[in-house]
Amino acid sequence: MKKGYIQVYTGNGKGKTTSALGLSLRAVCSGKKVFFGQFMKGQPYSELKAAELLEGLDMEQFGGPCFVDGEPTEQDILDAHMGLSKMKDILVSGAYDVVVFDELNTSMFFKLVSVAEVIAVLDLKPDDTEVIITGRYAPEEIISRADLVTEMREIKHYFNQGVQARKGIEN
Repeated sequence: MKKGYIQVYTGNGKGKTTSALGLSLRAVCSGKKVFFGQFMKGQPYSELKAAELLEGLDMEQFGGPCFVDGEPTEQDILDAHMGLSKMKDILVSGAYDVVVFDELNTSMFFKLVSVAEVIAVLDLKPDDTEVIITGRYAPEEIISRADLVTEMREIKHYFNQGVQARKGIEN
């Protein structure tokens, strides 16, 4: 790519990670290399198998077995900082055409990492690398820095009728 942009997928609706995965699939299938880093996630999501099946896709999780809900633990904060450090190294390496920071917005919302720390990493982005940042609660500073912002807005969700995450659909 001659020019890589910063894309943000945010909002309270379903589909932010799914959109990033779709873009990753498209990129890999066109011969690009993708690194997909998942913040705040340590659960065995089905998409993790994609890295075993698709040459050119690498994935890593930076989180515990439970998604942060409420007050983060010291381990949650350490995991996020370790993840941001690793993602910075990945980003500046030039080894990947697309670098996905999944749930990074949410990590900033829960103050696992600061907006200033994230912007410092984004400032190192090579011109030819595409960056995707997902998660609810995208801070205004990240929205301003991005070239493309999509807000997923929940209109209706079966979760509100008691349907739990289903393997292969939400998990």
